[in-house]
Amino acid sequence: MVVGTILALFSWFSPIMAANRERTFVMVKPDGVQRGLIGQIIQRFEQKGFKLVAMKFMQADDDLLRKHYSDLAGRPFFNGLVKYMQMGPVVPMVWEGLNVVKTARDMIGATNPMESNPGTIRGDLCIQVGRNIIHGSDSVPSAEKEISLWFTNKELNNWQPAIDNWIYEEN
Repeated sequence: MVVGTILALFSWFSPIMAANRERTFVMVKPDGVQRGLIGQIIQRFEQKGFKLVAMKFMQADDDLLRKHYSDLAGRPFFNGLVKYMQMGPVVPMVWEGLNVVKTARDMIGATNPMESNPGTIRGDLCIQVGRNIIHGSDSVPSAEKEISLWFTNKELNNWQPAIDNWIYEEN
């Protein structure tokens, strides 16, 4: 009886849903670290039901930041952005879940905190664009690029949270 119940619980997990999972790159910027917001940010993603796959606490070097922000290299604020990102440690992370790239962007809010809705990370915790505490990938291809810049394959943990059946339903 107990074995049958356990098997029934695990049958809730949908292979279709698992195939639609994706990963995104999220980073707490130096101002978020300095303000002690790492835990609050992680908590929001965990409460949403996303799975943490990788995380570091590190000082990013110039080369890594220039590669990360290479799409902005021609912009007038590029050098200031790189300098800002070197002001202190950052917390790069990889999160996994159903539609996590779009959902994470929605959770983070607009780049300009003044345009971010209440309830978003930036809407609740930021005031200016130049101190917007968090970065999130804007697409699946960007996420894949950013994840590979900041993490090796060995650093990405594949694990199964016990609560998955309480977060995802069968499609």
